[in-house]
Amino acid sequence: MGSFLPDSGSYELLTVIGRGLDDLMTVNLARYRPTGEHVAIRRIDLESCTNDMVAYLQGELHVSKLFHHHSILPYKSVFIAENELWVITPFMAYGSARDLICSHFTDGMSELTIAYILLGMLKALEYIHHMGYVHRSVKASHVLISADGQVCLSGLRSIFSLIRHGQRAKVVHDFPQYSVKVLPWLSPEVLQQNLQGYDSRSDIYSLGITACELANGHVPFKDMPATQMLLEKLNGTVPCLLDTTTIPPEELSMKPSRSGADSGICEGPGAGGVRHSNGEPSSSSGGHPYNRTFSMQFHSFVELCLQRDPEKRPSATTLIGHPFFKQIKRRPSEALPELLQPVLPITSYESSQPQDSPSGLASLESGLSHLEVDDWDF
Repeated sequence: MGSFLPDSGSYELLTVIGRGLDDLMTVNLARYRPTGEHVAIRRIDLESCTNDMVAYLQGELHVSKLFHHHSILPYKSVFIAENELWVITPFMAYGSARDLICSHFTDGMSELTIAYILLGMLKALEYIHHMGYVHRSVKASHVLISADGQVCLSGLRSIFSLIRHGQRAKVVHDFPQYSVKVLPWLSPEVLQQNLQGYDSRSDIYSLGITACELANGHVPFKDMPATQMLLEKLNGTVPCLLDTTTIPPEELSMKPSRSGADSGICEGPGAGGVRHSNGEPSSSSGGHPYNRTFSMQFHSFVELCLQRDPEKRPSATTLIGHPFFKQIKRRPSEALPELLQPVLPITSYESSQPQDSPSGLASLESGLSHLEVDDWDF
């Protein structure tokens, strides 16, 4: 905090890139006048917020002041401008990992790309858990990627502290508010809401669901009614990576269809098909989108995260040392922009004309048009 001036006059609002919080929040792309750099500004109409919502926002802002980590989206400044709360964050020019899936990687990303993203998420979770918090909203739309390949976890609005009266509680019994959109990612123990409660290992389950989301291009359990999803999770149904080891060969030879894979749930490793390294799809035209083979290490990583018994899930610190990440040889700033091609960061869409000209703004808006900013949690 404090690196950007708490003064609305220091920011030039360029264009609206999204809304949220039941339309009480407007998200603007803006330019910070002193340096010329792009930022995202979350403007929240405080006069229309309920007392509960104000308390909810205060909790998020309190946490943002405590957290200082390169893998957590920083809040550069927070201040009141007339009747609005302004929250200034860096503009993450690749958008969220979910945006990338929706716009370019509809059948999932390559294994190496996912490894970089998951490692960034784990470093953020390791820090959050060390600080005594449970994130409770881990998913691809809360993973933002900067123009230089920096992976940042956001979504701090649902975070919950285990520290109570100076002591660290062993478990949480609180159910996250405004959590309807995040239900498919929540662990069985969070959904179950029993006396045993849950702890930071519930985030590890959500990380496993996110890994499937990044690899398969869609979210396990997403299309299920909430009651069925709860029963499936409580009964130990485990989602998996969709590839030649988990989809029967006869299905791989059929006309490509998502109908059998929408749940992202499969029966486990089986015989199967021609192998392709690191989750790369078959190069033959018209092939099945999941005619690929992810590494045994990736499958192992996901299975560890999605254990039904939270006691059996490794901590974030332990998972950072998993063999799955040995394939990472370069810094994210060197590798991710290359791996994400042909996607370009939004700044690359800008024309040479001034951004305050009509054509300059049109270029920015065109570049932003594919982003699901409503689902970002700046």
